[in-house]
Amino acid sequence: MMLAIFTSMVLALSAARWGSRRLGVAALLVCLALSMGEFLYEIDSPVDGFRLPWLQALLHGGRPA
Repeated sequence: MMLAIFTSMVLALSAARWGSRRLGVAALLVCLALSMGEFLYEIDSPVDGFRLPWLQALLHGGRPA
């Protein structure tokens, strides 16, 4: 997954520098979408990921934050 993120980032930077600006923006959006998916799968996983208490929407009493 990280290889796909890095490849899309390199494609975005290369396309913005030497090629089409639209292709660069599209590749950048793909890179951001892949990065968000990687974050949600690896980091914010309730099974084996890290606990991120600042992303929880409920307080301890069950009331919304």
